[in-house]
Amino acid sequence: MNHEKIEKNVGLLGVLTAVVISIGGLVQIVPLYFTGQVTQPAPGVQPYTALQLEGRDVYLREGCYNCHSQMIRPLRAETERYGHYSLAGESVYDHPFQFGSKRTGPDLARVGGRYSDEWHRVHLNNPRDVVPESNMPGYPWLAARKVDAGATAGKMKALRAIGVPYTDEQIAGAQAEVDGKTEQDALVAYLQGLGIASKTWKKQP
Repeated sequence: MNHEKIEKNVGLLGVLTAVVISIGGLVQIVPLYFTGQVTQPAPGVQPYTALQLEGRDVYLREGCYNCHSQMIRPLRAETERYGHYSLAGESVYDHPFQFGSKRTGPDLARVGGRYSDEWHRVHLNNPRDVVPESNMPGYPWLAARKVDAGATAGKMKALRAIGVPYTDEQIAGAQAEVDGKTEQDALVAYLQGLGIASKTWKKQP
């Protein structure tokens, strides 16, 4: 078979193109499943607490990821502004994975500990109270909604089934940890945990 037959047959060209792309993708992706830097947690990284896990669900439900990336690139301007560049090992317990490139709003991968809990609460209620030029919408209803405490343990069991190392004690105590907490409490707890582990790493030149 010569190239002319392939180039004149759109269907065959499409099939062969898909085969070549698939092979190339497998060559790049499959080895990652056996690379420690990708499959093992980075130093200091722990599974989310019950409250943080609920906060992450709020973060996803409200679409925060549509405007905020959780990935610091290894460029000087990035690391000077946000801190140590992101490692795959920081996200081994993230399901679904939250690496991304969206930058409508600032990156949140290193936001943990930068602001007080109260700052986050005010910002979530009305962002312009603390950042006058912000175009982020407010989320005041989160302060009134209670977390569904009865569902947390089930989520943790499901995550444990796919490799997140939650203990029986953590799962048993999940309901008590989130009982009475609002969705705003949970979201603030999640944000305050982002990038905390990186603060102990050696600063990159």
